[in-house]
Amino acid sequence: MVAMEPTCSLCGRLRSAEPAVAALAWVAEQDERGTTWLCPACARKHVRDIEGKLPAEYW
Repeated sequence: MVAMEPTCSLCGRLRSAEPAVAALAWVAEQDERGTTWLCPACARKHVRDIEGKLPAEYW
């Protein structure tokens, strides 16, 4: 099985197109569908949505 290259689930940007240091800033989300990725720009735009998914124990 070949692993798929991470792409942003919102804008479609390829993680491999990023410089190595910038690739570390990508956000991985786990849900019932599996792992989805957000690039740093989309993560900044949607940070409130991401925080809303955190379990209550986190706060």
